Amino acid sequence: MTDSGTTDTIDEPMKGTSKPGSWGDLFGPGRATPAVVLASGVAMYALTVFVTAALMPSIVSDIGGGRYYAWVTTAFLIPSVIASMQVSRLLSRFGASGSYAVAFGLFASGSLAIAVSPVMELLLVGRFVQGFGGGLLAGLGYAVIRAALPERLWTRAAGLVSAMWGVGTLGGPALGGVFANLGWWRHPFVLLMLLSILLGYLGVRALPRDGDRTAARTPMPVGALVSLTLASAAFSVTSILPQGIWTIIGLTAGVALIVGFVLIERNGETTVLPRLTYRRRNPLKWIYLVLAALCAAVMTEMFIPLFGQELGNLNPLMAGFLGATISIGWTVTQLFSVNLTSDAAKRAAIRLGPLAVVAGLIAYGLMQTTDASVITVVGWSVVLIVAGAGIGVAFPHLSVAAMSSTDDEEEGNKAAAGVGTTELIANAVASAVAGILVSLGEPSMLDSARYMAFGIAIIAVLGAVAARFASPVTPPDRLGPKPTRHRE
Repeated sequence: MTDSGTTDTIDEPMKGTSKPGSWGDLFGPGRATPAVVLASGVAMYALTVFVTAALMPSIVSDIGGGRYYAWVTTAFLIPSVIASMQVSRLLSRFGASGSYAVAFGLFASGSLAIAVSPVMELLLVGRFVQGFGGGLLAGLGYAVIRAALPERLWTRAAGLVSAMWGVGTLGGPALGGVFANLGWWRHPFVLLMLLSILLGYLGVRALPRDGDRTAARTPMPVGALVSLTLASAAFSVTSILPQGIWTIIGLTAGVALIVGFVLIERNGETTVLPRLTYRRRNPLKWIYLVLAALCAAVMTEMFIPLFGQELGNLNPLMAGFLGATISIGWTVTQLFSVNLTSDAAKRAAIRLGPLAVVAGLIAYGLMQTTDASVITVVGWSVVLIVAGAGIGVAFPHLSVAAMSSTDDEEEGNKAAAGVGTTELIANAVASAVAGILVSLGEPSMLDSARYMAFGIAIIAVLGAVAARFASPVTPPDRLGPKPTRHRE
Protein backbone atom coordinates (compact mmCIF):
# COMPACT_ATOMS: atom_id res chain seq x y z
CA MET A 1 0.00 0.00 0.00
CA THR A 2 1.07 3.56 -0.58
CA ASP A 3 0.05 6.86 0.81
CA SER A 4 0.80 10.45 0.02
CA GLY A 5 2.92 10.92 3.11
CA THR A 6 6.67 10.82 3.51
CA THR A 7 8.44 7.77 2.21
CA ASP A 8 10.25 5.32 4.49
CA THR A 9 12.54 2.99 2.59
CA ILE A 10 12.84 -0.49 3.96
CA ASP A 11 16.37 -1.50 4.78
CA GLU A 12 17.70 -4.68 6.29
CA PRO A 13 15.23 -6.21 8.72
CA MET A 14 16.02 -5.65 12.36
CA LYS A 15 19.00 -3.55 11.37
CA GLY A 16 20.80 -2.27 14.42
CA THR A 17 21.99 0.99 12.84
CA SER A 18 18.51 2.44 12.27
CA LYS A 19 17.23 4.72 15.01
CA PRO A 20 14.16 3.20 16.68
CA GLY A 21 11.13 5.33 17.44
CA SER A 22 10.04 6.10 21.00
CA TRP A 23 6.72 5.56 22.77
CA GLY A 24 6.17 9.30 22.45
CA ASP A 25 6.73 9.02 18.71
CA LEU A 26 4.24 6.15 18.46
CA PHE A 27 1.56 8.16 20.28
CA GLY A 28 2.45 11.43 18.60
CA PRO A 29 0.19 13.51 16.33
CA GLY A 30 -1.24 11.51 13.45
CA ARG A 31 -0.16 8.16 14.92
CA ALA A 32 -1.94 7.92 18.27
CA THR A 33 -5.37 7.06 16.85
CA PRO A 34 -4.10 4.35 14.45
CA ALA A 35 -2.05 2.83 17.29
CA VAL A 36 -5.07 2.82 19.60
CA VAL A 37 -7.31 1.23 16.97
CA LEU A 38 -4.79 -1.52 16.19
CA ALA A 39 -4.23 -2.32 19.86
CA SER A 40 -7.91 -2.05 20.81
CA GLY A 41 -8.98 -4.51 18.12
CA VAL A 42 -6.76 -7.20 19.60
CA ALA A 43 -7.84 -6.23 23.12
CA MET A 44 -11.48 -6.69 22.12
CA TYR A 45 -10.74 -10.19 20.89
CA ALA A 46 -8.83 -11.16 24.05
CA LEU A 47 -11.39 -9.58 26.37
CA THR A 48 -14.35 -11.40 24.88
CA VAL A 49 -12.62 -14.79 25.25
CA PHE A 50 -12.14 -14.37 29.00
CA VAL A 51 -15.30 -12.34 29.68
CA THR A 52 -17.41 -15.06 28.09
CA ALA A 53 -15.64 -17.80 30.05
CA ALA A 54 -16.40 -15.97 33.30
CA LEU A 55 -20.05 -15.45 32.33
CA MET A 56 -20.83 -18.95 31.06
CA PRO A 57 -22.25 -20.31 34.36
CA SER A 58 -24.65 -17.35 34.51
CA ILE A 59 -25.60 -17.75 30.86
CA VAL A 60 -26.43 -21.45 31.23
CA SER A 61 -28.37 -20.75 34.41
CA ASP A 62 -30.50 -18.17 32.58
CA ILE A 63 -31.13 -19.62 29.11
CA GLY A 64 -30.08 -23.27 29.54
CA GLY A 65 -28.13 -25.19 26.91
CA GLY A 66 -25.56 -26.69 29.26
CA ARG A 67 -24.85 -29.48 26.76
CA TYR A 68 -23.42 -26.81 24.42
CA TYR A 69 -21.07 -25.40 27.07
CA ALA A 70 -17.83 -26.41 25.35
CA TRP A 71 -19.14 -25.38 21.92
CA VAL A 72 -19.35 -21.74 22.99
CA THR A 73 -15.55 -21.62 22.84
CA THR A 74 -15.29 -23.78 19.72
CA ALA A 75 -17.88 -21.64 17.89
CA PHE A 76 -15.66 -18.63 18.51
CA LEU A 77 -12.18 -20.06 17.88
CA ILE A 78 -12.81 -21.88 14.58
CA PRO A 79 -14.27 -18.87 12.70
CA SER A 80 -11.49 -16.76 14.23
CA VAL A 81 -8.90 -18.97 12.56
CA ILE A 82 -10.78 -18.89 9.24
CA ALA A 83 -11.12 -15.10 9.36
CA SER A 84 -7.48 -14.49 10.25
CA MET A 85 -6.48 -16.24 7.02
CA GLN A 86 -8.56 -13.74 5.02
CA VAL A 87 -6.85 -10.61 6.35
CA SER A 88 -4.45 -10.04 3.46
CA ARG A 89 -7.27 -10.46 0.92
CA LEU A 90 -9.48 -8.07 2.87
CA LEU A 91 -6.69 -5.47 3.00
CA SER A 92 -6.08 -5.83 -0.73
CA ARG A 93 -9.72 -5.17 -1.51
CA PHE A 94 -10.78 -2.58 1.06
CA GLY A 95 -7.59 -1.12 2.49
CA ALA A 96 -6.96 -0.76 6.22
CA SER A 97 -9.86 1.63 6.80
CA GLY A 98 -12.50 -0.51 5.09
CA SER A 99 -11.12 -3.72 6.57
CA TYR A 100 -11.50 -2.43 10.11
CA ALA A 101 -15.03 -1.26 9.31
CA VAL A 102 -15.91 -4.82 8.21
CA ALA A 103 -14.19 -6.42 11.21
CA PHE A 104 -15.70 -4.17 13.86
CA GLY A 105 -19.09 -4.40 12.12
CA LEU A 106 -19.07 -8.20 12.35
CA PHE A 107 -17.84 -8.13 15.93
CA ALA A 108 -20.57 -5.66 16.92
CA SER A 109 -23.27 -7.71 15.14
CA GLY A 110 -22.20 -10.91 16.87
CA SER A 111 -22.06 -9.19 20.26
CA LEU A 112 -25.57 -7.84 19.78
CA ALA A 113 -26.88 -11.29 18.82
CA ILE A 114 -25.36 -12.75 21.99
CA ALA A 115 -26.79 -9.97 24.15
CA VAL A 116 -30.37 -10.61 22.98
CA SER A 117 -30.17 -14.41 22.68
CA PRO A 118 -33.14 -16.16 24.35
CA VAL A 119 -31.67 -19.65 23.73
CA MET A 120 -28.21 -21.16 23.50
CA GLU A 121 -28.58 -22.03 19.80
CA LEU A 122 -28.88 -18.36 18.84
CA LEU A 123 -26.05 -17.47 21.17
CA LEU A 124 -23.82 -19.93 19.30
CA VAL A 125 -24.69 -18.18 16.03
CA GLY A 126 -23.75 -14.87 17.61
CA ARG A 127 -20.46 -16.35 18.84
CA PHE A 128 -19.67 -17.55 15.31
CA VAL A 129 -20.20 -14.07 13.84
CA GLN A 130 -18.34 -12.46 16.73
CA GLY A 131 -15.49 -14.92 16.28
CA PHE A 132 -15.20 -14.13 12.58
CA GLY A 133 -14.99 -10.41 13.33
CA GLY A 134 -12.56 -11.08 16.18
CA GLY A 135 -10.29 -13.15 13.98
CA LEU A 136 -10.10 -10.28 11.49
CA LEU A 137 -9.29 -7.83 14.29
CA ALA A 138 -6.54 -10.08 15.67
CA GLY A 139 -4.94 -10.44 12.24
CA LEU A 140 -5.34 -6.80 11.23
CA GLY A 141 -3.65 -5.68 14.43
CA TYR A 142 -0.31 -6.89 13.06
CA ALA A 143 -0.91 -6.59 9.32
CA VAL A 144 -1.85 -2.90 9.34
CA ILE A 145 1.27 -1.88 11.25
CA ARG A 146 3.11 -2.00 7.92
CA ALA A 147 0.66 0.35 6.21
CA ALA A 148 -0.15 2.75 9.04
CA LEU A 149 3.23 3.34 10.67
CA PRO A 150 6.86 3.93 9.62
CA GLU A 151 9.27 1.03 10.02
CA ARG A 152 11.11 2.54 12.96
CA LEU A 153 7.92 2.15 15.03
CA TRP A 154 7.12 -1.43 14.06
CA THR A 155 8.77 -3.01 17.10
CA ARG A 156 6.96 -0.78 19.60
CA ALA A 157 3.67 -1.14 17.74
CA ALA A 158 4.03 -4.93 17.66
CA GLY A 159 4.83 -4.88 21.38
CA LEU A 160 1.78 -2.73 22.09
CA VAL A 161 -0.53 -4.95 20.04
CA SER A 162 0.69 -8.23 21.52
CA ALA A 163 0.52 -6.77 25.05
CA MET A 164 -3.25 -6.53 24.57
CA TRP A 165 -3.48 -10.29 25.04
CA GLY A 166 -2.21 -9.71 28.56
CA VAL A 167 -4.75 -6.95 29.06
CA GLY A 168 -7.51 -9.35 28.02
CA THR A 169 -6.26 -12.05 30.36
CA LEU A 170 -6.14 -9.63 33.28
CA GLY A 171 -9.26 -7.60 32.60
CA GLY A 172 -11.56 -10.20 31.05
CA PRO A 173 -12.13 -12.40 34.12
CA ALA A 174 -12.50 -9.36 36.36
CA LEU A 175 -15.04 -7.68 34.09
CA GLY A 176 -16.99 -10.89 33.57
CA GLY A 177 -16.94 -11.66 37.28
CA VAL A 178 -18.34 -8.25 38.22
CA PHE A 179 -21.25 -8.51 35.79
CA ALA A 180 -21.86 -12.15 36.76
CA ASN A 181 -22.13 -11.18 40.42
CA LEU A 182 -24.63 -8.46 39.48
CA GLY A 183 -26.67 -10.92 37.41
CA TRP A 184 -26.15 -8.82 34.26
CA TRP A 185 -24.55 -11.28 31.88
CA ARG A 186 -25.97 -9.56 28.79
CA HIS A 187 -24.56 -6.13 29.59
CA PRO A 188 -20.88 -6.84 28.77
CA PHE A 189 -21.83 -7.84 25.23
CA VAL A 190 -23.79 -4.60 24.80
CA LEU A 191 -20.68 -2.77 25.98
CA LEU A 192 -18.51 -4.68 23.50
CA MET A 193 -20.95 -3.78 20.72
CA LEU A 194 -20.83 -0.05 21.56
CA LEU A 195 -17.04 -0.07 21.79
CA SER A 196 -16.86 -1.82 18.42
CA ILE A 197 -18.97 0.89 16.79
CA LEU A 198 -16.79 3.64 18.29
CA LEU A 199 -13.51 1.98 17.33
CA GLY A 200 -14.82 1.20 13.85
CA TYR A 201 -15.59 4.89 13.37
CA LEU A 202 -12.11 5.87 14.56
CA GLY A 203 -10.54 3.29 12.25
CA VAL A 204 -12.40 4.61 9.22
CA ARG A 205 -11.24 8.14 10.01
CA ALA A 206 -7.60 7.43 10.89
CA LEU A 207 -6.36 4.50 8.80
CA PRO A 208 -5.23 4.33 5.14
CA ARG A 209 -8.05 3.78 2.66
CA ASP A 210 -6.13 2.53 -0.37
CA GLY A 211 -6.39 -1.07 -1.51
CA ASP A 212 -5.42 -3.13 -4.54
CA ARG A 213 -8.48 -4.63 -6.18
CA THR A 214 -6.35 -6.50 -8.71
CA ALA A 215 -4.70 -8.44 -5.90
CA ALA A 216 -8.10 -9.22 -4.45
CA ARG A 217 -9.04 -11.17 -7.58
CA THR A 218 -6.52 -13.92 -6.88
CA PRO A 219 -8.23 -17.27 -6.23
CA MET A 220 -8.92 -18.24 -2.65
CA PRO A 221 -6.74 -21.13 -1.34
CA VAL A 222 -9.76 -23.29 -0.57
CA GLY A 223 -7.88 -26.54 -0.02
CA ALA A 224 -5.48 -25.07 2.52
CA LEU A 225 -8.28 -23.22 4.32
CA VAL A 226 -10.42 -26.34 4.59
CA SER A 227 -7.51 -28.46 5.82
CA LEU A 228 -6.48 -26.02 8.54
CA THR A 229 -10.06 -25.37 9.63
CA LEU A 230 -10.71 -29.10 9.97
CA ALA A 231 -7.45 -29.47 11.93
CA SER A 232 -8.56 -26.82 14.42
CA ALA A 233 -11.96 -28.49 14.70
CA ALA A 234 -10.38 -31.91 15.23
CA PHE A 235 -8.27 -30.70 18.15
CA SER A 236 -11.17 -28.77 19.66
CA VAL A 237 -13.59 -31.70 19.46
CA THR A 238 -10.97 -34.13 20.81
CA SER A 239 -10.66 -32.08 24.00
CA ILE A 240 -14.31 -32.76 24.87
CA LEU A 241 -14.49 -36.43 23.79
CA PRO A 242 -14.02 -39.32 26.25
CA GLN A 243 -10.32 -40.06 26.70
CA GLY A 244 -8.81 -43.20 25.28
CA ILE A 245 -9.10 -44.34 21.70
CA TRP A 246 -10.98 -41.16 20.75
CA THR A 247 -8.07 -39.07 22.02
CA ILE A 248 -5.63 -40.98 19.83
CA ILE A 249 -7.92 -40.73 16.80
CA GLY A 250 -8.54 -37.01 17.29
CA LEU A 251 -4.87 -36.12 17.78
CA THR A 252 -3.84 -38.23 14.78
CA ALA A 253 -6.49 -36.59 12.60
CA GLY A 254 -5.47 -33.10 13.73
CA VAL A 255 -1.77 -33.68 13.05
CA ALA A 256 -2.51 -35.29 9.69
CA LEU A 257 -4.64 -32.33 8.64
CA ILE A 258 -1.90 -29.85 9.61
CA VAL A 259 0.61 -31.85 7.56
CA GLY A 260 -1.91 -31.79 4.73
CA PHE A 261 -2.20 -28.01 5.04
CA VAL A 262 1.59 -27.63 4.68
CA LEU A 263 1.72 -29.93 1.65
CA ILE A 264 -1.16 -28.10 -0.04
CA GLU A 265 0.49 -24.75 0.68
CA ARG A 266 3.87 -25.82 -0.70
CA ASN A 267 2.36 -26.98 -3.99
CA GLY A 268 -0.59 -24.61 -4.39
CA GLU A 269 -0.86 -21.71 -6.80
CA THR A 270 -2.42 -19.51 -4.12
CA THR A 271 -1.47 -19.74 -0.45
CA VAL A 272 -2.63 -18.62 2.99
CA LEU A 273 0.88 -17.81 4.21
CA PRO A 274 3.37 -15.96 1.98
CA ARG A 275 5.27 -18.09 -0.50
CA LEU A 276 8.62 -17.26 1.07
CA THR A 277 7.46 -19.24 4.13
CA TYR A 278 8.35 -22.34 2.15
CA ARG A 279 11.60 -21.09 0.66
CA ARG A 280 14.54 -23.13 1.80
CA ARG A 281 16.77 -20.31 3.06
CA ASN A 282 14.08 -17.94 4.34
CA PRO A 283 13.53 -18.09 8.14
CA LEU A 284 9.85 -17.09 8.05
CA LYS A 285 8.69 -20.68 8.66
CA TRP A 286 10.85 -20.83 11.79
CA ILE A 287 9.59 -17.45 12.98
CA TYR A 288 6.01 -18.66 12.77
CA LEU A 289 6.87 -21.89 14.60
CA VAL A 290 8.49 -20.00 17.48
CA LEU A 291 5.50 -17.66 17.70
CA ALA A 292 3.18 -20.68 17.82
CA ALA A 293 5.18 -22.30 20.63
CA LEU A 294 5.12 -19.09 22.68
CA CYS A 295 1.36 -18.70 22.20
CA ALA A 296 0.82 -22.31 23.25
CA ALA A 297 2.36 -21.52 26.64
CA VAL A 298 -0.23 -18.79 27.24
CA MET A 299 -3.06 -21.31 26.97
CA THR A 300 -2.00 -22.87 30.28
CA GLU A 301 -3.73 -19.89 31.89
CA MET A 302 -7.07 -21.54 31.16
CA PHE A 303 -6.36 -24.23 33.78
CA ILE A 304 -3.93 -22.64 36.26
CA PRO A 305 -6.78 -21.02 38.28
CA LEU A 306 -8.37 -24.47 38.63
CA PHE A 307 -5.14 -25.95 39.95
CA GLY A 308 -4.71 -22.97 42.26
CA GLN A 309 -8.07 -23.64 43.86
CA GLU A 310 -7.78 -27.42 44.04
CA LEU A 311 -4.08 -27.81 44.93
CA GLY A 312 -3.30 -24.45 46.56
CA ASN A 313 -6.61 -23.93 48.38
CA LEU A 314 -6.91 -20.44 46.90
CA ASN A 315 -10.19 -18.58 46.70
CA PRO A 316 -11.48 -17.84 43.17
CA LEU A 317 -10.14 -14.26 43.18
CA MET A 318 -6.60 -15.22 44.18
CA ALA A 319 -6.66 -18.20 41.82
CA GLY A 320 -7.61 -15.81 39.03
CA PHE A 321 -4.60 -13.62 39.82
CA LEU A 322 -2.39 -16.73 39.79
CA GLY A 323 -3.72 -17.59 36.34
CA ALA A 324 -2.78 -14.13 35.08
CA THR A 325 0.88 -14.32 36.14
CA ILE A 326 2.10 -15.49 32.73
CA SER A 327 0.40 -12.49 31.11
CA ILE A 328 1.87 -10.18 33.74
CA GLY A 329 5.38 -11.42 32.96
CA TRP A 330 4.70 -11.18 29.23
CA THR A 331 3.29 -7.65 29.34
CA VAL A 332 5.86 -6.11 31.68
CA THR A 333 8.90 -7.67 30.00
CA GLN A 334 7.69 -6.59 26.59
CA LEU A 335 7.83 -2.94 27.62
CA PHE A 336 11.59 -3.31 28.11
CA SER A 337 12.29 -5.74 25.28
CA VAL A 338 11.12 -3.28 22.63
CA ASN A 339 14.06 -1.04 23.59
CA LEU A 340 16.58 -3.55 22.21
CA THR A 341 18.22 -2.05 19.14
CA SER A 342 21.11 -4.23 17.97
CA ASP A 343 20.81 -7.32 15.81
CA ALA A 344 22.73 -9.37 18.35
CA ALA A 345 20.42 -8.37 21.21
CA LYS A 346 17.31 -9.15 19.20
CA ARG A 347 18.62 -12.54 18.13
CA ALA A 348 19.49 -13.30 21.74
CA ALA A 349 15.96 -12.32 22.81
CA ILE A 350 14.42 -14.61 20.20
CA ARG A 351 16.58 -17.54 21.27
CA LEU A 352 16.42 -17.06 25.05
CA GLY A 353 12.66 -16.41 25.19
CA PRO A 354 11.51 -19.99 24.50
CA LEU A 355 14.15 -21.34 26.90
CA ALA A 356 12.71 -19.18 29.69
CA VAL A 357 9.25 -20.55 28.87
CA VAL A 358 10.56 -24.13 29.07
CA ALA A 359 12.29 -23.47 32.39
CA GLY A 360 9.23 -21.78 33.89
CA LEU A 361 6.78 -24.51 32.89
CA ILE A 362 9.03 -27.37 33.98
CA ALA A 363 9.62 -25.69 37.34
CA TYR A 364 5.87 -25.15 37.73
CA GLY A 365 5.21 -28.84 37.01
CA LEU A 366 7.90 -30.01 39.43
CA MET A 367 6.54 -27.78 42.19
CA GLN A 368 3.02 -29.18 42.05
CA THR A 369 1.78 -30.74 45.29
CA THR A 370 -1.48 -31.21 47.14
CA ASP A 371 -2.34 -28.76 49.94
CA ALA A 372 0.39 -26.42 48.76
CA SER A 373 1.74 -23.95 51.30
CA VAL A 374 1.78 -20.19 50.82
CA ILE A 375 5.48 -20.33 49.99
CA THR A 376 4.83 -22.95 47.30
CA VAL A 377 2.06 -20.84 45.76
CA VAL A 378 4.40 -17.85 45.69
CA GLY A 379 6.95 -20.09 43.98
CA TRP A 380 4.35 -21.01 41.37
CA SER A 381 3.79 -17.31 40.71
CA VAL A 382 7.50 -16.62 40.30
CA VAL A 383 8.19 -19.40 37.81
CA LEU A 384 5.05 -18.56 35.81
CA ILE A 385 6.20 -14.94 35.61
CA VAL A 386 9.53 -16.26 34.29
CA ALA A 387 7.64 -18.20 31.61
CA GLY A 388 5.67 -15.08 30.69
CA ALA A 389 8.86 -13.03 30.55
CA GLY A 390 10.21 -15.46 27.97
CA ILE A 391 7.22 -14.69 25.77
CA GLY A 392 7.53 -10.95 26.28
CA VAL A 393 11.23 -10.74 25.49
CA ALA A 394 10.92 -12.56 22.16
CA PHE A 395 7.45 -11.81 20.78
CA PRO A 396 7.84 -8.24 19.45
CA HIS A 397 11.08 -9.05 17.64
CA LEU A 398 9.62 -12.17 16.07
CA SER A 399 6.63 -10.14 14.87
CA VAL A 400 8.84 -7.49 13.28
CA ALA A 401 11.10 -10.14 11.75
CA ALA A 402 8.03 -11.57 10.00
CA MET A 403 6.87 -8.13 8.81
CA SER A 404 10.36 -7.30 7.51
CA SER A 405 10.92 -10.56 5.66
CA THR A 406 10.04 -9.13 2.24
CA ASP A 407 9.87 -5.88 0.28
CA ASP A 408 6.99 -7.14 -1.86
CA GLU A 409 3.83 -5.37 -0.69
CA GLU A 410 1.34 -8.20 -1.15
CA GLU A 411 3.66 -10.82 0.33
CA GLY A 412 4.54 -8.40 3.13
CA ASN A 413 0.88 -8.03 4.04
CA LYS A 414 0.57 -11.82 4.08
CA ALA A 415 3.66 -12.15 6.27
CA ALA A 416 2.33 -9.60 8.76
CA ALA A 417 -1.17 -11.08 8.76
CA GLY A 418 0.43 -14.48 9.25
CA VAL A 419 1.52 -13.41 12.74
CA GLY A 420 -2.11 -13.09 13.82
CA THR A 421 -3.10 -16.25 11.95
CA THR A 422 -0.32 -18.20 13.66
CA GLU A 423 -1.35 -16.83 17.04
CA LEU A 424 -5.00 -17.83 16.64
CA ILE A 425 -4.19 -21.27 15.26
CA ALA A 426 -1.79 -21.86 18.16
CA ASN A 427 -4.42 -20.70 20.65
CA ALA A 428 -7.08 -23.01 19.23
CA VAL A 429 -4.79 -26.04 19.02
CA ALA A 430 -2.94 -25.47 22.31
CA SER A 431 -6.10 -24.84 24.33
CA ALA A 432 -7.47 -28.14 23.06
CA VAL A 433 -4.17 -29.97 23.70
CA ALA A 434 -4.02 -28.53 27.23
CA GLY A 435 -7.56 -29.78 27.81
CA ILE A 436 -6.59 -33.23 26.59
CA LEU A 437 -3.54 -33.31 28.89
CA VAL A 438 -5.65 -32.27 31.86
CA SER A 439 -8.22 -34.97 31.12
CA LEU A 440 -5.48 -37.60 30.87
CA GLY A 441 -4.53 -36.89 34.48
CA GLU A 442 -8.04 -37.36 35.84
CA PRO A 443 -9.20 -38.11 38.45
CA SER A 444 -5.94 -36.88 40.06
CA MET A 445 -5.74 -33.07 39.92
CA LEU A 446 -2.04 -33.32 40.76
CA ASP A 447 -1.37 -35.52 37.71
CA SER A 448 -3.47 -33.22 35.53
CA ALA A 449 -1.39 -30.20 36.54
CA ARG A 450 1.87 -32.01 35.87
CA TYR A 451 0.77 -33.47 32.53
CA MET A 452 -0.34 -30.05 31.32
CA ALA A 453 2.83 -28.27 32.44
CA PHE A 454 5.24 -30.85 31.04
CA GLY A 455 3.23 -31.36 27.84
CA ILE A 456 3.17 -27.67 26.94
CA ALA A 457 6.84 -27.43 27.97
CA ILE A 458 7.63 -29.99 25.26
CA ILE A 459 5.96 -27.71 22.70
CA ALA A 460 8.10 -24.84 24.03
CA VAL A 461 11.21 -27.01 23.56
CA LEU A 462 10.31 -27.34 19.89
CA GLY A 463 10.02 -23.55 19.79
CA ALA A 464 13.48 -23.22 21.32
CA VAL A 465 14.90 -25.46 18.59
CA ALA A 466 13.13 -23.47 15.87
CA ALA A 467 14.45 -20.23 17.38
CA ARG A 468 17.98 -21.25 16.38
CA PHE A 469 16.92 -20.81 12.75
CA ALA A 470 14.64 -17.76 13.17
CA SER A 471 17.32 -15.19 12.37
CA PRO A 472 16.83 -12.13 10.16
CA VAL A 473 17.27 -12.76 6.46
CA THR A 474 19.90 -11.01 4.38
CA PRO A 475 18.76 -8.59 1.66
CA PRO A 476 19.26 -11.04 -1.27
CA ASP A 477 16.76 -13.42 0.30
CA ARG A 478 14.04 -10.84 0.61
CA LEU A 479 11.35 -11.03 -2.03
CA GLY A 480 10.94 -8.17 -4.46
CA PRO A 481 13.18 -5.24 -5.38
CA LYS A 482 10.81 -2.41 -4.58
CA PRO A 483 10.82 -0.60 -1.24
CA THR A 484 7.54 0.02 0.55
CA ARG A 485 6.28 3.47 1.41
CA HIS A 486 4.67 4.12 4.74
CA ARG A 487 2.65 6.89 6.27
CA GLU A 488 4.72 9.24 8.38
